[in-house]
Parts: sequence; structure tokens; C-alpha cells
Amino acid sequence: MFQEYDVIVVGAGHAGSEAAVAAANLGSKVLLVTMNMETIAKMSCNPAMGGVAKGQIVREIDALGGYSGIVTDHTMIQFRMLNLSKGPAMWSPRAQSDRMKFSWKWRLMLEAHPNIDFWQEMVVGILAKDGRAYGVKTSLGLEIKAKKVILTNGTFLNGIIHIGEKALGGGRASEKASKGITEQLVNLGFESGRMKTGTPPRVDGRTLDYDRMTIQLGDENPAKFSYTDTPKLVNQTPCYITYTSAEVHDTLREGFERSPMFAGRIQGVGPRYCPSIEDKVERFSGRDRHQLFVEPEGAETHEVYVNGFSSSLPEDVQFKALRQIAGFENAKMFRPGYAIEYDYFPPTQLKLTLETRLIKNLYFAGQINGTTGYEEAAAQGLMAGYNAHLAIQEEAPFILKRSEAYIGVLIDDLITKGTDEPYRMFTSRAEYRILLRQDNADLRLTPKADALGVMNMDERMKKVREKEQAIVEIGNFLKETSVAPVDIASYLESLNSAPLTQKMKIHKVLLRPHVQVSGLRQNLPELDKMLSQFHPEAVDSAEIAIKYKGYIQKEQEMVDKINRLERVRLPEELDYLEVNSLSAEAREKLQKIRPENIGQASRISGVSPADISVLLVLMGR
Repeated sequence: MFQEYDVIVVGAGHAGSEAAVAAANLGSKVLLVTMNMETIAKMSCNPAMGGVAKGQIVREIDALGGYSGIVTDHTMIQFRMLNLSKGPAMWSPRAQSDRMKFSWKWRLMLEAHPNIDFWQEMVVGILAKDGRAYGVKTSLGLEIKAKKVILTNGTFLNGIIHIGEKALGGGRASEKASKGITEQLVNLGFESGRMKTGTPPRVDGRTLDYDRMTIQLGDENPAKFSYTDTPKLVNQTPCYITYTSAEVHDTLREGFERSPMFAGRIQGVGPRYCPSIEDKVERFSGRDRHQLFVEPEGAETHEVYVNGFSSSLPEDVQFKALRQIAGFENAKMFRPGYAIEYDYFPPTQLKLTLETRLIKNLYFAGQINGTTGYEEAAAQGLMAGYNAHLAIQEEAPFILKRSEAYIGVLIDDLITKGTDEPYRMFTSRAEYRILLRQDNADLRLTPKADALGVMNMDERMKKVREKEQAIVEIGNFLKETSVAPVDIASYLESLNSAPLTQKMKIHKVLLRPHVQVSGLRQNLPELDKMLSQFHPEAVDSAEIAIKYKGYIQKEQEMVDKINRLERVRLPEELDYLEVNSLSAEAREKLQKIRPENIGQASRISGVSPADISVLLVLMGR
């Protein structure tokens, strides 16, 4: 029934979908295996893409030729650029998505790809011999062969759903768990663990009183995620904000005795930055309210997602507490929230390519590596897909440095530091975040994807070159054009900025705190006319390059220094246990993680600067 594929991807969530696209876009013949064709790229939790740092990741995926940004643009119902009151390194795009349309659009795009085949069935194990994977085995006993296998199992590996005192086997609501893979991998020598995540109840929007809540509108001029010509969002759907109360908290406490979390029935570690409502009530007992975001599941459905109210309490307690929230007095619940426990494999068992160290040709991506979030999963899938194809072709791996992308930070953190709780990306995790902005992901990464040979990059590269030229032209205009004091006197006064005493180049005026190109345009018709011919993002990038030039140069100098360490490779066969001049902890950590270069070694917890000096001497440096 089956040919031998180049790549088999197990699981069609966000990681699996991007992995399939990545390998296929480089020319591999891919088989995407999923237990349910109806749930491809399903948004299992909140119906949104992006957010702080996550939005940067989606733009990076798009710049590298992935589909997440394109699908989001086609199916979003609201767009907001977060953190605009802060510096540009913090600006983060976020979109509210139509859950059903998002999954459907992903499926259509995958089915349209000539290099992707599909098979609907459970995979119960991998085919492996002599330390190499060569395919998968299904629940029907079928053996399907491939040169590379990518596991993207999400929360399905031995998944257990918890609602109060009830425990149900499943990888998602109404979907069965995946059995067999964990047990086989453990027998092969892999270390595994348990993690936990959760989701809130869904309610009927027709039963909510939105007048008692605070409306949250999208941006007046919504931007996009993709750098391609995707549709512009026209009609936006509002979200709302409300709060819990002391009364709500008291009701929730009534169910604590039946809580699987407090009773010890949940063994997995939950996400630190997205705790359940009962966890928040317990940990922050001094607070009498918590913020909730009331998010529509789509433009045409009445189903509403109660963001911030994730819970595994009994359904009757959830319902009673919900009805005590402002605006929810008459709420009807579509389904209760629940917690889910699942298996994961500590990512220190992987190479930077996301190939496992124990079994050649086998790759892990997504929540199987201990991450949380669609965006983090999709990024791993993309990189695993690219590297699986490159390994087949015996070409150099594609590894992004921490200074090149948030994706590089994500993967380096996982492989070098590991994680014992669901990992979530933040801008604070990136040392070089002024270089890794959401506005320049295309300039940073699209040329790399083009060099890899990713399909259909010609038009993208044309846009990149046009944007680069626009930034240069805008910068030159701002440096060469002067402004008279009278022209911007009122604007500067409104900012409490000292008036000009003589003509000054625009770029020098722009260096003043709070002065922005948008404000100058309103007072300088010549500037407005010149900038109107360019894309707003090119204008933003040119402004950032001028206002933050000193910071950008400083970070680039830091990058150049650390890159010298990144270029010093460490032999894969090096036995660190025999290097007696290393500290005992360093020998143990280095032997386990086996860093690929000195830079990566320097980021391992327990490896001191003195240990790095020893390694440099050992490498003849």
C-alpha cells in the first residue's frame, strides 16, 4: 500500500503540520499520519496566535517559508500589536482566530501540496534497528518505511483528562490517547516524564451580558503576520475583559477537596505562566480578583473561550463559580474545563537539529519536548522538517543561532538547559531582542530559507530586497533633509521637548525621547509625501534603525564576541569524564548534553567560566 517515504511525520498538530510542510517544501516525499483528519492543526486551547515573543516566532516561521502566519492571516477575526507603549523589541503581534476556519485552512493548504500524503490511524511504535529508525508501526499492524521519522505527539502520549474526581484516557476532549510509543522509547533507553496543562470551560455567548464587561477592540489599522500578500482584516470581532471576585474564589474553594491537583492525582508539572484558576486562588490568596479575557471562538459561532479560567475542578463547581462572574450571571456552559497529563521526553536528549542522540533518523518536535503553545511547537516542527530533509541529502544542518532568531533561542534553551516544566517563550529569554524584532524577521531569515532551496521564495526575496532598499532611502532622506524650528514647534511643545533654535536634520530630531516619525509626518508635508510611497513596516524599520542605532550596535558587538565561541566546535566523541581539570559537575553535565560548540557549553547550568577556559585550552585556543 505504501511507498518508502523520505519523511514520516507522526501527529498533525501545529508541530506536525509545519514539519510536513518544511520537508515537503524542500522536495521530500512526506507522509503525515494523524489519528483524525478532522482535527489537523486544531487549536486545542485558546483560539489565538501570537502574543509576547510568540508573535515574533510566528513571523519568523513565515519568513522561513512556514504556513502558520499565512493561515492566521486568512482566518483571524481580530488583530492587536501588543506593547506599543514600550520599545520596539517588545512589540508583539497577536491575532484572535476563528478556530474552525483555522484548522480547515491548514488542511486545505496541506492537501494542496503535491509532496504530502496522508494516513489516518494511530501509530503505536517506530521501526528501529541497530540504533536507526526506518519507519513506523500502526495499530492495524501496518509497517510504513521512511528515511526519517518526526514525532509530534502533542498531549496524546498516554494522555489522561482530569475533571474533578473523574479521570478519562484521552489526548484531547473526546479524542483517545496514543499508546505504545512511550513504552517503546523508554525500552530503547530514553528518559521520559509527565507534564500537565489545562483548558477553561467554553460558554454560550448568547447567555452573556457584555454590557457588564470592558470591551477590547482590535487595532484601528490591523497589521498581519505573513510577509506574503495575504488578505487584510476588515471586519474585526471584539473581545471583552471581566474579573473574578472574592465570592467566585470562595465557591472555587468549595471544590478543592475534589480537585485532582490538590488531591495529588495529577503527577505532571503544570505551566508556571498559565496556571489554573484554582492554582491562582491558592497561590495568590491575598488577591480578591483575577482578570479574565472573554474571547469569541469565531466570527459566526456563539462559543466563547474564557481565557484565565482554566480548571480541573468538578463541573458543578466550575458552573456555579462561572455564574458569579460579572456578565456571566445567566451563562450556559458548552463544556467544562479540564486538565490533561501526558508524557514528554526531556529535550537534552536531542541534538540542535532536533534529532535524537540515541536513535539516528528520529526527530522530536513540539510538546513531546516539554514546550507549551502552538507557536513554540510550530517552530520546532519547521526546524525538524528542514533538518530531516537536509540529512537525507547529506547536506549541512540548518541551525539558527540565539542571535539570529527567537527560534534559535527556543531550541538552544531546550537542548542546552532542558526543562522540567512546560516551556514558554518570553522576550526576556532572548539576550539580543533588539536584533530579533517582529518587524525584521523577513530581513533576518528569508535569505536563509532561500539559500536552503525552499520552494516559492522568489517573490519573498523580491519583497525583502525592496524593503531593504526602502529602509536605505528613508534613512538617507531623514539624514539629508532639514526641518525649520517653526515647522514643528507645536509638536515639540506637545511633547514638552525643547524648541529648535535653528534648522536641524530630521534624523537628529528623531533621536529625542518621545519624538516619532508619525508625529513629524503630521507637521511636515514633504516628509509625509516621501514616506507614503513605502510600506508602513519599512518606515517603522527605518525609524527603529535611527532611534536605536546605539543599542543595535552594542548588541551586535556582543553577538560578534559570542560567535567566536560558537565557531569553536567540540568533537562529538570527546569523553568529558576523562578531562580531570574540569569540575565534577561540568564533566557530568557536558557528558550528558554533549554541546556542539564552546558557546553552547558556556550556557549549560553548572559549567563555569573556568571550565570553559579548560575546554578552550583543550581545543588549542
